[in-house]
Amino acid sequence: MDRVLQILVNAAALFVAVLIVPGLDFDRNDDWWWKFLLVAVVFSLVNSYVRPVLRILTFPISIVTLGLFLLVINALMLMLTGVISRELQLGLEVADFWAALLGSIVISIVGAILSMIVGASRLPGRAF
Repeated sequence: MDRVLQILVNAAALFVAVLIVPGLDFDRNDDWWWKFLLVAVVFSLVNSYVRPVLRILTFPISIVTLGLFLLVINALMLMLTGVISRELQLGLEVADFWAALLGSIVISIVGAILSMIVGASRLPGRAF
């Protein structure tokens, strides 16, 4: 149940980012809501399986930059979600790296706030 709640939190955070960030766009046609939920599932899967590998591989760079490189990793995860969404024709478009960087910051902030409100854990296996 916690995974479903986390996907819903990610969907809400993605929606806020699409509304706020100029380089993020989502095609809202008649049946947009289920496609947006599929984008949130893709985003959750990318963050669950690809992001940890990249964090391990880039650990030395993250140490040197005092953790700021993690923002780049988050932006790359959003860009990867955009590429997968484009290939599956789900409707999420990420214009460039800067839009992905700003979008990942918005998603992180909104997701953390929503997770605190609903009680969903942002880290697998850990609760607040």
